[in-house]
Amino acid sequence: MNNRIRVLRTERGWTQADLANHLDVSRQTVNALETGRYDPSLPLAFRIARTFALPLEAIFTPDD
Repeated sequence: MNNRIRVLRTERGWTQADLANHLDVSRQTVNALETGRYDPSLPLAFRIARTFALPLEAIFTPDD
């Protein structure tokens, strides 16, 4: 799964630690999400979408 988390985070001027605090996860989890090494659980995906005030489809796209 591809995602726009890094782009959305940097547009807001947040560090990985800032986003981790918003999501209640570790900075390492944010890094793994951004680099594509980890796909979020459905509850975490919804928290990410709420944090950025965007629908899931605007953040996550399937691998082609």
